[in-house]
Amino acid sequence: MLATRRISRLPRSLACQRYLNTESLPTSNNTYPPPPAETTHNHRLPQLPPTFGRNQLLPVTDSTRALLESIVDGFDAPIRYAFAYGSGVFEQDGQTADKKPMLDFIPLPLDKYAPVPSHYPLHARTLGSDYVSRFQSIAPGVWFNAYVPSHGVTIKYGVTTVDNLCSDLLNWDSLYLAGRMHKPLRIIKDDARVRLNQQVNLVSAVRAALLTLPQQFTERELYERIAGISYAGDPRMVLPAENRGKVGNIVRKQEAQFHELYRRLVVGLPGVHWGQNGIEQDMSALAREKHLRKLPKKLLDSIRRQRSLDTDDAWAQVAGDASLPQMLQKEMASIVRWPATVQTAKGVLSAGPAKSIKYAYAKLSKWWQGTGQ
Repeated sequence: MLATRRISRLPRSLACQRYLNTESLPTSNNTYPPPPAETTHNHRLPQLPPTFGRNQLLPVTDSTRALLESIVDGFDAPIRYAFAYGSGVFEQDGQTADKKPMLDFIPLPLDKYAPVPSHYPLHARTLGSDYVSRFQSIAPGVWFNAYVPSHGVTIKYGVTTVDNLCSDLLNWDSLYLAGRMHKPLRIIKDDARVRLNQQVNLVSAVRAALLTLPQQFTERELYERIAGISYAGDPRMVLPAENRGKVGNIVRKQEAQFHELYRRLVVGLPGVHWGQNGIEQDMSALAREKHLRKLPKKLLDSIRRQRSLDTDDAWAQVAGDASLPQMLQKEMASIVRWPATVQTAKGVLSAGPAKSIKYAYAKLSKWWQGTGQ
């Protein structure tokens, strides 16, 4: 279920209001790809305002847009929602022009069809769709196909379901998909349900970041804290499997995209002032409690295992505790750690030995590059 336990009987759209009711709606001149009609558990999702979530539609060059759309249109199965992300879409610091990165995608097929059956390794095609579906459902619920040639480039894409994606966006079940969507991405096919839950996810990232930042901080510090949520606890950041300077590399080159994603959400929150010389927030227990109460369910459940939140006084005490930033960072890392570890292991089986060795070598190169920064 997408809704939290306290509001599980409400339609999903009302559950999301718990997180969004203090935010102003951003506006933009961008045009969304048309979404399909949405009906879920007998609750038709209300028509979203035309300007809702426009901060999510980040511009790319016409050539990049055409390439991304062509790749998704080339999938055999009809796609409900899709986005592209990573250094192949938005440049990261340290990239070299002579080495093109893979293009990363997350497509959500309608029903349970494989986007392109021939992209799956031999053992997956032999064992059949039931095996793929069961294997994909293991947390964090994604099956990746890597090193797939398409339209003159190399792509990697992870297949998941709309229920799995939206649950992670709303509750932070694993932060595997939600964490990727904290960072700039390009929406290729839009879906109203995902857009609504993604807006919740972005606001949750802001609230969590604010609770771990001091009273005054810079715009870049905010973005680095948000971008770092999904990397804290990721075993690849400890093992020689990822560039340890990745968070800084992302933010330095994509600050304009982060600004578009987050600024209007930040200034829409009470107690936050965005000035010319930086950002300042209200550090009173009352202000912090408002953020704390609206954190995603999985994170709040983790805090409840350590501290009682049964009364208003208990909420206020935890919100005013000087150790809250460290507690939150520890619990977010704990949420990330196990699903990220499982997905790393799943990648070896889903990709097959040859592609796994090739992918591991590429990650080792990034790690080596990061040790020199």
